[in-house]
Amino acid sequence: MAGIKRALISVSDKTGVIEMAKGLEALGAEILSTGGTAKALRDAGVKVTDVAAYTGSPEILDGRVKTLHPKIHGGLLGRRSLPAHVEQMNQHGIGPIDVVVVNLYPFEATIAKPDCRFEDAIENIDIGGPSMLRSAAKNHDDVLVVVDPADYSRVLEAVNGDTVTPALRRELAMKVFQHTSRYDGLIAGYLEKHAQAREVKFPKVLSLQFELAESLRYGENPHQQGAFYRELDSKEPSVSRGTILHGKAMSYNNFLDANSALELVKEYEETAVAIIKHNNPCGVALGETPVEAYVKARETDPVSAFGGVIAFNRPVDMAAAKEITSTFVEVVIAPGFAEDALAELKRKKDLRLLDVGALTKVKQEGFDLKKLVGGLIVQDRDLGVLSDLRTLVVPTIRKPTDEEYAACAFAWKVCKHVKSNAIIYAKPGQTVG
Repeated sequence: MAGIKRALISVSDKTGVIEMAKGLEALGAEILSTGGTAKALRDAGVKVTDVAAYTGSPEILDGRVKTLHPKIHGGLLGRRSLPAHVEQMNQHGIGPIDVVVVNLYPFEATIAKPDCRFEDAIENIDIGGPSMLRSAAKNHDDVLVVVDPADYSRVLEAVNGDTVTPALRRELAMKVFQHTSRYDGLIAGYLEKHAQAREVKFPKVLSLQFELAESLRYGENPHQQGAFYRELDSKEPSVSRGTILHGKAMSYNNFLDANSALELVKEYEETAVAIIKHNNPCGVALGETPVEAYVKARETDPVSAFGGVIAFNRPVDMAAAKEITSTFVEVVIAPGFAEDALAELKRKKDLRLLDVGALTKVKQEGFDLKKLVGGLIVQDRDLGVLSDLRTLVVPTIRKPTDEEYAACAFAWKVCKHVKSNAIIYAKPGQTVG
């Protein structure tokens, strides 16, 4: 690309920004900046021109207006290939800005704080940042725009190697619009909650943000393409946030079964194991140890358990690992694996091992969604807990024994995770059919 004469840098997340600025400065670029970013760059030895000095207009309104100026946006939007644009830029003393490095006020982190006031949230709505990003992204043929610190090194490498391609420019511009779209969605959602007299359960516009985590070999069937997307806002321990430690890549059906298995064992405070096949439980049990729970779960239906997906709500130890490797298993999900257990399980080269981390008590929220052609049906997640079965009406003359109540309490939780009309036969702490 042609030489970089001018770069504008203004960031809230200062990760890697010093190195980025020094790299651009080494290429001969004038560095424009504002506020805290300018100070951080100067402290690191980077020569900086304040935006206020460059535009001839001071920051006003407590910093709300800093970069909203024709010398900034004209420098970003002016097309260098159009003589009329170049002539107007020269006429008004507007220099081209070749690189924009901007990220936004931390609105999401601000509203996540328990003590966040409405006024704090409003002050963390960035105006100048999205405006610069969008201007630069619109004119990406002429302006390199970088919103993600993870892109700094490769952008510098491309600039230094004169390998900035149209594809790279378009990719960086796309990331800007994805970023600002999500940012605006967060703001709109926050304001909608505060615009109503009562809490809004189902917003008028449902904005969901997911990021491509991996492409799958195929979908539910070999003739269908498939992919796995991770929800950006989720903090709850889950299969989606887990780490594959070993084995083949997860398939579409593996993800479905793994999610069903983990969500089932999360129902129990006691040590629990669930074995899932075709998205339905074929064995669930509690035990004093992981291996006891696993063996009891497998005993429910050993034939169906063959080739199943297993979830533990405790770390897998060596005793459990040896039982797992004694038969064919597709996936094991757990909040950790003992070192010797991991070595034992890895002897099965295709066995998928998924570590979901500690099953900490995080607020469970969000919706269950079902895609229709042209729409969605949405409901609350089924998080209901029946804490005391003795409050239920028992119409029979004979009342359940304590053992029968215990079996019913255990089976009640399993029943929630069985597809279609569910019948569970159980004794205390173990399904039997």
